[in-house]
Amino acid sequence: MLGFKNFRCARIILSGIEVMHMIAKGQMQTGVDQKRSAAEQFYELAI
Repeated sequence: MLGFKNFRCARIILSGIEVMHMIAKGQMQTGVDQKRSAAEQFYELAI
């Protein structure tokens, strides 16, 4: 594995991975609708 090029990129990638794990475990709290799929929650965060 080549590793990360700099600390900023590593932080962004690892935080994204952590968010995906939280979504998969159902730990993300959204105020509007609790019945969204993991993909819908991720797309909402991306926009």
